[in-house]
Amino acid sequence: MIYIRVSEIQSVEEMYSEKFLKFIEMWQKEYAIERTIDEKVCVDRDGNPIPWYTYPAIEYLSQFDYSEKKVFEYGCGYSSMFWAVRAKKVVSIEDQQVWYDKWIAEFKADNWEIRFRDEGELYNKSIYENDELYDVIVVDGKRRAFCAEDATHKLAPGGFIILDDSDRINTSKEYVAAVDFLKKANLIQVDFYGFCPMNNYTKTTSVFLSRDFNFESLYTIQPINGWGNLWSMTRRDRKLFFKKQK
Repeated sequence: MIYIRVSEIQSVEEMYSEKFLKFIEMWQKEYAIERTIDEKVCVDRDGNPIPWYTYPAIEYLSQFDYSEKKVFEYGCGYSSMFWAVRAKKVVSIEDQQVWYDKWIAEFKADNWEIRFRDEGELYNKSIYENDELYDVIVVDGKRRAFCAEDATHKLAPGGFIILDDSDRINTSKEYVAAVDFLKKANLIQVDFYGFCPMNNYTKTTSVFLSRDFNFESLYTIQPINGWGNLWSMTRRDRKLFFKKQK
C-alpha cells in the first residue's frame, strides 16, 4: 500500500505555470475541445456543428462565402450542418444505416439532402446521379480512392476537393491512390496539420484547390483572427494580457 502525505499533494495551479494553464483554458473555452472529447460531439464553443477536420482547416474554410455554392459530401455528420448553414445546397452520402437514421432524425435543413448508398460502386458513383457539378466535394467516407477519382470529374470550375485524414497516406495504399488522382487532376494541394474535435492527437486535412480557385471571402481582410488569437482582443485587453506576462 502506498501512503501519500497531504502536504505532498499539489494543486493544478502549483503543478503548472500560469501561462500553461491559460493555454489549457483557451483550448477549453475557445475551441471547446474538452467538450468534444468527453461528449463525442463536433461543435464549436457556441454549440454550432463543425466538421471533423483539423481546426486549422475549419478556420480556413470558414472564411469563404458559400451562399451560391453546391457541396457534395462522401460521408455524413456534423459537417453536413456546418455546410448546410453556409451553402446553397448540400448532398451527403451515408453508408451505415444506423448513422443514416441518426442524422436524418437529428439534422434538419431545407437545402440538405442525405442519401443512403451502402454497396460498392453505388457509393462512389452516387455523385453522378444528376448532371450537377459541385463547388466543394468532400471525401471523408469509404472507398476514398474511388471517390477522389470520381470527384475530379464532377468538380465545378474554381472549386476544391477536401480529403480528410490525408496523413493516412503514410500507411494506406488507398490514400496514396486518392492523392495521386487529385494531383493528376492538376489541383493544388494544401495540407492543414493539427488537432481536431473529439481527438487527443493530431491529424491532417488536405484541401485540393482548382488552379482557378475564386471563392470570395466573407471579410474585407484575410486572414481573419482565429480562435484564441491575441489580436482579436481589444487594445485594453491586450495591454492587460502583456502586463500579466511580465
